[in-house]
Amino acid sequence: MKGILTLIVLSASVAGAVTPGPAAKIARVTGATPAGEALPNPNHTDQSDALLGTDLGILWDGGDGEIRVVFGDTYGKGWGGNGAGPSEADWRSNVLALSRDADPATGLAFSRMIHDTPGHAKELLRAQRNEKEWTIIPTAGVSVGARQFLHYMAVRHWGAPGYWDTNEGGMAYSDDGGATWTRPSTPLWPNTPAGDSKFQQAAFAKIGETVYLLGTPNGRHGDAYLARVPGSAMLDGAAYQYWDGSVWRTGDEAAARPVVRGPIAELSVAYNSYFHRWLMVTLDENRHALVLRDAPALIGPWTDGKILASAQDFPALYGGYIDPIHNAGPDLYFTMSQWTPYNVFWMHASLKR
Repeated sequence: MKGILTLIVLSASVAGAVTPGPAAKIARVTGATPAGEALPNPNHTDQSDALLGTDLGILWDGGDGEIRVVFGDTYGKGWGGNGAGPSEADWRSNVLALSRDADPATGLAFSRMIHDTPGHAKELLRAQRNEKEWTIIPTAGVSVGARQFLHYMAVRHWGAPGYWDTNEGGMAYSDDGGATWTRPSTPLWPNTPAGDSKFQQAAFAKIGETVYLLGTPNGRHGDAYLARVPGSAMLDGAAYQYWDGSVWRTGDEAAARPVVRGPIAELSVAYNSYFHRWLMVTLDENRHALVLRDAPALIGPWTDGKILASAQDFPALYGGYIDPIHNAGPDLYFTMSQWTPYNVFWMHASLKR
């Protein structure tokens, strides 16, 4: 057990929490440039991908020199202009872009999006779109060897702001770089009528050959929990181990205890080699802000959330996802969504001790 904990902790001897400076928009990631907006728009997804409105922009290192960028509910012709919908507006539950952009200081330029027909971003995983399963929203991605994995939540019903019901959290995989995806029957985290499954939403982290999964329940008010699995066993639900606060419990999600107290939503985790700390960005629904936490280890202790970006400056913000490649210095780059105008932006903040 000591050897395992040493592997996870990495640099626990490095003391000192990290503090973010004010976040600023660098560029637009998706959508059209509205009149009067001066932000760079390297992608113009309204013209090249039939993508006018979308959210999330979850990032991961594809292991092949390209960052994968996956989006949630996406709309084209007929989109309402602010917020999601209507469903008749060329609705796709999820779409994927790839980027080889080497300069995060100027924005996040796509090399391409996955299309089903020329000029039209492809839906990766299609939901039943009925009262049993309304949409499938990606929550995290990770690569293991040449295979790409996507954690998703199957949403049954959208409730009041910050609340929704899910059927399950699950995993999909792609062996062709993200062009096509398979949704297997395992691993699966079925939700309960009380909505207390702990891995309906997720963030991935990797240490060596082990993949870690930080999970939260459905909605934006839960705690964060931790699981792990050998990368070679990602599709074996019985191989997952859950941190109970002291030891790892194999195959026992119920034993998991919080590593971070909520409210936590849309969490993103990455290791920063400059500070030798794990960084976590989440939405704090109560504070109407994206907050930054850091820790010497995935099991913690995690700091309290420090405001990274506030709704006072960026109304209706959510979904802050850390750049997984350019994360070896005091500059923090991340995506951020805003419900109005229901698009994704490229953000920057400076970090210090």
